[in-house]
Amino acid sequence: MKNIWTAVICLLLCWGTVSAQSYVSQVWVSDLGNGKYKNPVLDADYSDPDVCRVGDDYYMTSSSFACIPALQILHSKDMVNWRIIGTAIERLLPEERFSQMQHGNGVWAPSIRYHRGEFYIYYGDPDTGIYMVKSKDPAGKWDNPVLVKAAKGIIDTCPLWDEDGNAYIVHGYAGSRAGLKSILGLIRMTPDGTRAIGESRIIFDGHIGNATIEGPKFYKRDGWYYIFAPAGGVPTGWQTVLRSKNIWGPYEWKIVMAQGNTNINGPHQGAWVDTPDGKEDWFFHFQDKEAYGRVVHLQPMKWVDGWPVIGVDKDGDGCGSPVYSYKKPNVGKTYSIETPAESDEFDSLELGLQWQWQANPKPIWYFCDGGNSLLRLYSYYTENQVNLWDVPNLLLQKFPTEDFTVTTKVSFAPSSKYTGERTGLVVMGADYAVLAIENRADGLILVQNVCRKADKKGKEEENASVKLSDNTLFLRVKVKKDSEKEAICSFSYSVDGKKFISLGENFTAKPGKWIGAKVGLFITRPKAVNDGGWVDIDWFRVTK
Repeated sequence: MKNIWTAVICLLLCWGTVSAQSYVSQVWVSDLGNGKYKNPVLDADYSDPDVCRVGDDYYMTSSSFACIPALQILHSKDMVNWRIIGTAIERLLPEERFSQMQHGNGVWAPSIRYHRGEFYIYYGDPDTGIYMVKSKDPAGKWDNPVLVKAAKGIIDTCPLWDEDGNAYIVHGYAGSRAGLKSILGLIRMTPDGTRAIGESRIIFDGHIGNATIEGPKFYKRDGWYYIFAPAGGVPTGWQTVLRSKNIWGPYEWKIVMAQGNTNINGPHQGAWVDTPDGKEDWFFHFQDKEAYGRVVHLQPMKWVDGWPVIGVDKDGDGCGSPVYSYKKPNVGKTYSIETPAESDEFDSLELGLQWQWQANPKPIWYFCDGGNSLLRLYSYYTENQVNLWDVPNLLLQKFPTEDFTVTTKVSFAPSSKYTGERTGLVVMGADYAVLAIENRADGLILVQNVCRKADKKGKEEENASVKLSDNTLFLRVKVKKDSEKEAICSFSYSVDGKKFISLGENFTAKPGKWIGAKVGLFITRPKAVNDGGWVDIDWFRVTK
């Protein structure tokens, strides 16, 4: 039955101009199909997005913090339809540190640039310093991260190669590490961008008028140095732009986009790009939607008297407001509708690019059995685990939009030598909920548990349970936004994949540390023994 279903999906995706590798979400599509798009263009947690254009192609990356693989790379031809094409970091450094849980640490606000035939990504690790990775093929393998400057508290880095061959990197400061924030600094680099020269110099103080200024992006236009930087805080702030004729300043500033009368809060931090013919300018930014993460919007942009105006400026004061819907960028062609992958039939020898672990993975965590179209996850023991918050082998992906359903088919094969292994579906955040099959002394039990304040060592509480007679089950969670803009999750199960039975109580999803809630799979064991059980995941589907 599964092979038939897969064949039908492949035929649908191949129909018309959509390639066999394309994916079209059932739950969120930005392209309206009539020459217009609706925001957000990515209704998922691609936090602190940055984009660069190379010829007719657009490439995006975003903050991944401690989620692995890190630095997912997305590609688009029209700025509206996007595909995940790769990841830039397979394992975070220092490797030993990121093999343990590092919630909220790691990759902060990266920038992606193309320089002399190579792609560069710079990011700040708030505890270690400025890193750079590069590649000639953004969908291929990237070089190992290079530590450009060892430092504590430097974040949100972006390079600029000047016409004279000199290279620079602008950055922000994390007050939690540096003891000071709301300022921007500038460092000179070697021309190859691999090493900082000297110390950072403060070039802008935002304490008055632009508190919490951070996330700078560096450009040069018509002899002016421009720094696009958000201020005012993640959920409530605005987009500021600085400019100067001298790279070291002084910089004058102007607010060029704010929320205005819209409900698109905190519209800021992102990337300025243009169309291949240079006739249109556009700006990507994020919006913080709490449990749903920081989603990506696309705004029209124009230049007025040497300053960018982002969004629609109805009163002519030079400060725009974000749009809900707009005509698509004129890139000279029309491209097929496409969205980042969500569902997975596990028919590949590699994990889908939408999946991330909570820490640097071990090769013994999983087996991609492409020949049988299944994913096998092996139970893993995590010492001193209180709950799943500190379990590294959770396989998770972003919430794809506000209203969606996840259904997965699992077959649990626990160890026959001991009890306590469990597996299932998890909605993960600072609070989390599971629909889990547990191997107990009296057999297999399906439970619906909730853990509140997981990040504070909270313990799971059992809401409901049912005795199972079979080890193969269909697990489901429905997520729906309520009137309070919260993500309400309801769980159910089925023995035949047709009739689903509700289990437990509704759960309100919560964000994690700097990331939105995630949904995915897990399997754990209670003992440090030399072998354990596993779970076979037949498929994982995201539907309405």
